[in-house]
Amino acid sequence: MSKINSPAELEVFRKAILSQRDPSKPCIAVCTGSGCIALGAAKVVAAFRAEIKELELEDKIDIRETGCPGFCERGPLLVIYPDEICYLRVQPSDAKEIITETALGKKVIDRLLYVDAETDEKVVHESEIPFYKNQLRLLIGNNIKIDPNNIEDYLALGGYSALAKALFEKGPEQVVAMVKKSGLRGRGGGGFPAGLKWEFTRNTPSETKYVIVNADEGDPGAFMDRALLEGNPHSVLEGLLIGAYAIGAQVGYLYVREEYPLAVKNVTNALKQAEEFGFLGENILGSGFDFTVEVHQGAGAFVCGEETALIMSLEGHVGEPKSRPPFPAVKGLRGKPTNINNVETWANIPLIVNQGADAFSSVGTEGSKGTKIFSLVGKVKNTGLVEVPMGITLRDIVYKIGGGLPDGKKFKAVQTGGPAGGCMPESLLDMEVDFDQLTKAGSMMGSGGMIVLDEDTCMVDFARYFLNFLADESCGKCVPCREGVKQMLKILTDITQGHGKAGDLELLEELAEVAGSSALCTLGKGAPNPALSTLRHFRDEYEAHLNEGRCPALSCKKLIAFTIDPNKCKACGACVKKCAPEAIEGGKKLIHVIDQDKCTKCGSCLEVCPAAFGAVSKISGGPVPPAIPEEARKIG
Repeated sequence: MSKINSPAELEVFRKAILSQRDPSKPCIAVCTGSGCIALGAAKVVAAFRAEIKELELEDKIDIRETGCPGFCERGPLLVIYPDEICYLRVQPSDAKEIITETALGKKVIDRLLYVDAETDEKVVHESEIPFYKNQLRLLIGNNIKIDPNNIEDYLALGGYSALAKALFEKGPEQVVAMVKKSGLRGRGGGGFPAGLKWEFTRNTPSETKYVIVNADEGDPGAFMDRALLEGNPHSVLEGLLIGAYAIGAQVGYLYVREEYPLAVKNVTNALKQAEEFGFLGENILGSGFDFTVEVHQGAGAFVCGEETALIMSLEGHVGEPKSRPPFPAVKGLRGKPTNINNVETWANIPLIVNQGADAFSSVGTEGSKGTKIFSLVGKVKNTGLVEVPMGITLRDIVYKIGGGLPDGKKFKAVQTGGPAGGCMPESLLDMEVDFDQLTKAGSMMGSGGMIVLDEDTCMVDFARYFLNFLADESCGKCVPCREGVKQMLKILTDITQGHGKAGDLELLEELAEVAGSSALCTLGKGAPNPALSTLRHFRDEYEAHLNEGRCPALSCKKLIAFTIDPNKCKACGACVKKCAPEAIEGGKKLIHVIDQDKCTKCGSCLEVCPAAFGAVSKISGGPVPPAIPEEARKIG
């Protein structure tokens, strides 16, 4: 392949690609993102390739390995084009039937379809599945249509046309103005206006400037950036190229966490292909613009998601945040003006350039424009990636897209914003999701983590879990974070273990306020949010732990016990066989009892006790019934 040297050559090449593709030819697009790979997608692909070869159908059916389309809970997932038939939880054994019945015979296989829980109807087409129907997938919608290791798939969908438009139809100042007008705010957590950030970097005098993709996605349960880099790396690269041109940078870095091997592989291959096609290197598309990109793998430190800590790491130092000002836009990497945006922010840039600022800003709320990708996880039926317009309510995300809570459980809260986010109770379910509303409610947008919690979640222990994560990830540079978070964690741990004391809640609030107002970086400033938001909305649970020695959710192991009702036990022996620590005594026709000193509170006895008996109970906040004398334990 010779390099593409002009916008005209790009369009000629794009038309050549499309002319070689038969839109009526069946194409089986199989998600091979990390989630589906973990569920066996590689074996599914291998089965399809083997069957197609055996049936000698190489010229009649295409197989495309694609990125993640979002419905991770139902993987391995595939879509058959051109009819857009979507099959879920596909197994290698299904391959031959899908090829012969659906790809060639145009017949739908009912057992592989999505079944609407409300109507019990089977849904054939991907766009009609409720999980997808209620989204606006401007960024991740192309993942299932693109082989991330084939740049031609991206070009066929109009890829790099925004770059050509920026280079030849807009000046750098016009591109910056367009991004400012669009209202795009950084999707990495802070929500700072992207165009304003670009303008600061562009206006800082320097012969050398840098642009950086922040792909250090460290929030537990968050995988938005990973999915974009794995599934559509060229969209991120094109946004970075446009930003570099607008800002005046010649070198860019893609800082990605080492724990994302597939993302690293795909983006590295994308860079190689982009250079081969003339989208990277010298005189890009004949414009005179030079730009190169390097991939840098981070070591997995959560704090390196903060831009100054990321720069320190990129320079080879320990990843610690620096006080600001000066901001990176003025003095960043190697002391030069540097613009850092996260993966999702960069991926939005081609949309803005192609569609125009007004079209982009027509989606969303007054202060938050465009769409946002969330990782919807936790106690919800449909887990995965969801892309929705800013301003959608939490209720719509949880119930219309997520399908509600499984097993008839009651909704308790949804945590937004990752470890430093807050928990929104049921009373706030109708709140609009945007940067400003979440902040007012004591939470944050963050990078887009969203965890749904049900009635079985102890909010005190939930806050303790995230304070433990943040204490472990603190770089230790500033006292409010290093010591404040540690002390908050100690208080929460004591409360969940039944060792809380009077004044703990007041002290917890005081520590949280001090840490939040005086910590050096956003990790420390946001660390109190899990405690403060749960105290605000679930204070009664804290008080039950402290004043009654009771965990209302029956979750905190130190405050619960498992008992066997002698009037219901039938001596079936199921719990005895399952109890690993051998804490249950019992025999044939002998009522079983639990030795509380040996019991590890694992709950296996409750799980295996036949529902018809219901002899095992989990209790909290009171004395355990006394052991039954052996002579009184005989049945019959």
